[in-house]
Formats: sequence, structure tokens, C-alpha cells
Amino acid sequence: MSRTKRITLGITAGALALGAGLGVTGMASAATTPSPSATSGTSSASTDGFRGHKGDRGQIAADLAAKLGVDEAKVTEAIQAFRDANKPTASPAEGTKPDRTAQDAALAKSLATALGVDESKVTAALTEIRTAEQAERAAALKTKLDTAVKDGTLTQAEADAVTKAVEKGVIGGGGH
Repeated sequence: MSRTKRITLGITAGALALGAGLGVTGMASAATTPSPSATSGTSSASTDGFRGHKGDRGQIAADLAAKLGVDEAKVTEAIQAFRDANKPTASPAEGTKPDRTAQDAALAKSLATALGVDESKVTAALTEIRTAEQAERAAALKTKLDTAVKDGTLTQAEADAVTKAVEKGVIGGGGH
């Protein structure tokens, strides 16, 4: 493969991944490194891990309320309390990512306590919501790549390579 074609492929793949992962990039830039919380006693991140949820930060509260059978206003208040209690004191070091497992565990524990719901039920609901979000992002990426192949912008092999890179978390963050 010629150098020009490799560069073009790299730029195209990056542009597609950027477009497909625009919501993810917003979430990644807003994510912080876990910091100790006076209220939780464990290390947790400052966000609820769902900043990009369906393009609407309030949607996570609605989805959780429905899955847990509790009032949406209470969920919204509990999420905000978690965010406030876990605000970072410093920016994360470049190239570091928050520990999503610890972040999710801290969020589930905080929400369970605030809402009077079993922690395992909150954890299951958060997992279901995240899985649905990932499926939606994957479907959107597939649609964009299929269109690019149909339009002749990419070959099927190039589209497959982008898909694999996203699934493996190399680009776009879609494979987490």
C-alpha cells in the first residue's frame, strides 16, 4: 500500500471515529481521575459515568427512575449530590483514564443509599443503561461506515478496520 493511501486511510479512519464518537469525546474530556470523597470513604470519579447519555445528561435520571421504580426528581437529586461530593480537586494527568469500575461502584453505592434501593439493583440498572448506550453508538457507527462504503469514501476493508479499532478501544472509546 502506498504511503499516500496509508495516510489517507489513517485520516479517514480518524475522522470517522471522531464523528462517531463525538458524544464519547465529550464524555472523555469531562471525565476525571478518581479522587477521595469525604462521604464515600472510597476513591471515586467526579462524574456519574453517563455524561453523554443519549445526548441528554438528565436522561440517565429518567432511565434509572424507570428501572428502579423511584421518582425521577429523587434520582436527579441523588446524582447531583454524588457529582458534588466527588468533584475533582485537580485535572487528571494526561493519558490517564478514570477507573470506570470504581466509579460505577461508588455511584451505585451512593444512589442505593440515597434512594433506599438495594445496591445490586442499582448496579444492574446502570449496567443495562450503559450496554444499551454502547449498542446505540455501535449501530450509529455502522450506519455511518455503511454509508461511507456505499458512497465510495471507504472500502469495506477500511470500514471493517475502523469498526475493529473502535471495538478494541483503540479509537473512539466505543469498545469499553
